[in-house]
Amino acid sequence: MAARNTARKRAFQILFEADQRGADVLTVLADWIRLSRTDPRQPPVSEYTMQLVEGYAEHVARIDELISQYAVGWALDRMPVVDRNILRLGAYELIWVDETPDAVVLDEMVRLAKEFSTDESPSFVNGLLGRLKELKPSLRRDQV
Repeated sequence: MAARNTARKRAFQILFEADQRGADVLTVLADWIRLSRTDPRQPPVSEYTMQLVEGYAEHVARIDELISQYAVGWALDRMPVVDRNILRLGAYELIWVDETPDAVVLDEMVRLAKEFSTDESPSFVNGLLGRLKELKPSLRRDQV
């Protein structure tokens, strides 16, 4: 499972970079892939990283809508950029990736928040993604 942990971390880094640069996430993904193929110092971009980033890109509007709707007291554009992108990645994997258990998604996103964000971020990430987990059946019905 270490490969999945690394894939999630890289997907988060790609989302974060795209957000910071105001760039399209798929363009940043393509840059990472190209760089990994031409610079031996750069780690490869795994298939799962690509799946996460491409899946997020496919559902970006709905993901941002859900985060905005359920993040009590936080506007999406006012959230710390790290937290916003961890939530985006977590929401995608939680709602649209069936083969990953919900508990794993929550644990992994909390781990990313602990590694990259503030002391308050893990509980914020856990709370918001936990709420989306509870609502998952109805959120998926909304997509049909």
